[in-house]
Formats: sequence, C-alpha cells, structure tokens
Amino acid sequence: MLLVMDVGNTNTVIGVYQGETLLSDWRIRTEKEATIDELGILLRNLFQAQGLAFEPGTDLIISCVVPPMVNTLEGFSQRYLNVKPFWVGPGIKTGMPIHYDNPREVGADRIVNAVAAYEQVHGAVIVVDFGTATTFDVVSRQGEYLGGVIAPGVMISCEALFLKASKLPRVEIFVKPKSIIAKDTISSMNAGIIYGYVGLVDGIVSRIKESLREGPRVIATGGLACLIASETKSIDCVDDYLTLKGLKIIYERNRPRREK
Repeated sequence: MLLVMDVGNTNTVIGVYQGETLLSDWRIRTEKEATIDELGILLRNLFQAQGLAFEPGTDLIISCVVPPMVNTLEGFSQRYLNVKPFWVGPGIKTGMPIHYDNPREVGADRIVNAVAAYEQVHGAVIVVDFGTATTFDVVSRQGEYLGGVIAPGVMISCEALFLKASKLPRVEIFVKPKSIIAKDTISSMNAGIIYGYVGLVDGIVSRIKESLREGPRVIATGGLACLIASETKSIDCVDDYLTLKGLKIIYERNRPRREK
C-alpha cells in the first residue's frame, strides 16, 4: 500500500492507495503541536475504521508547507511504518520543469497539483486551489510550471471580517446565498465572500489566459472548490482528489525499480 499526505496550514489531506485504487481518504485539521505518537494513534484509528491494515512497510510520500511538522512526520514514518518517507521538494523527480525565479519558494502542494493537472489534460492548464490561500498555478502546453498567483483564502477573508469589524459575526461558508441582494447581515457577508471570490477567480483566470494565449483548461480543487466553482464562468471542472493523484504520480516517478 501507499500512504499519501498533503500537510497544509489548515488541513491535512490523506489518502491510501492499493495499486491504482484509492482505498480511502480523509481531511483532518493540521495540528502543528501533535507528537509522533499522537499522529501514529490518529492514523491507526483512521485505518482501522475503514478496515485497513496499518502496518510497517507501507510506503509514504508527503508534501508539507508547515516546517515545524517535518521532524514529527519523519519520526512518525520511521517509528510506525519503518520507512523513510519521500518528500516533495528539492531533489525529487517531478517530471515538470519549474520556471520560477527560485524554485525552492514554490509550495510543494502547488507543484503536486500542477503535475496531476497536466497528467490529466496533457496541455496548458490552470489549477485553482481553494486552501488557506487561494492559489492559481499555470502549466504550459509543454508541461512547464510557469508560475502563478497567490490571494488570501476564503476563510482568511471571513476571519478578517470578524476580527476587524466589531459588529460583524463569525460566519461559516457552506451554501451560496439565495440572492446577491441579501436581507440580513450573515447573508450579506456570505454574498460578499462567495460572489467576491467568484469575481476574483474569473478576473484572475481571464488575465492569465490573455497572458498565456494557449487556451488552457481550468481545474479547481480544495475544500470550498465546489461552492465557488459552480458560480464561476472560468472553471471547467472540480477535482477533489487532485493533490492525492499528484502525490501518487510523483511517488511512481521516484520509487526504486524492483528487480525482476
């Protein structure tokens, strides 16, 4: 089996593959202070709940943008799986040239998403990831990572409204407003956040397309992708498993070849 993990600032996405089949997946809160054993117990419980064997020898690949967790994840892998994990970062084979001024600055999750998206379309593609930040990653027709855009994430904007405007409540974004002209404060905030991000996505994608001039496909992923994408004019499809797919692809490009 193969365990894939994408550790983000807010959530950690985990998947378990058997060959080409995704057996199970989970989205959990990223706990920066978690210990090696807490992580091990959590993963064992998740596996057992799905009837999966949590055992040494399971391969592991990780993309992580939370530096304080690197040692914990490394220790978890060695103690509970008895393997050294693959890390998405400098030195790993992604199969994708990175045309960034400093390639080390690109978040590992962004490269993973770009690899998975290009593998699907085999042409120019834009990935919109609705995570802690809303990111736009651009891949050329030749499969080169060209760069992208970083904007504040949806939940960051919600939290900023709550913290900086004394009379506004904290809101959770789960459903789209009934109307753009809202009749109460919470609906007004929902409308502003959702339709504001719809405009942000359509505006940025439009400018990227003008610059790229290759007619790229646009794939969205991330926790709120379905909610926002359904209202945009620019997003072609949503893939909730894009990051997990990308991690598996990169693992396959780096694992040692087995002797016949």
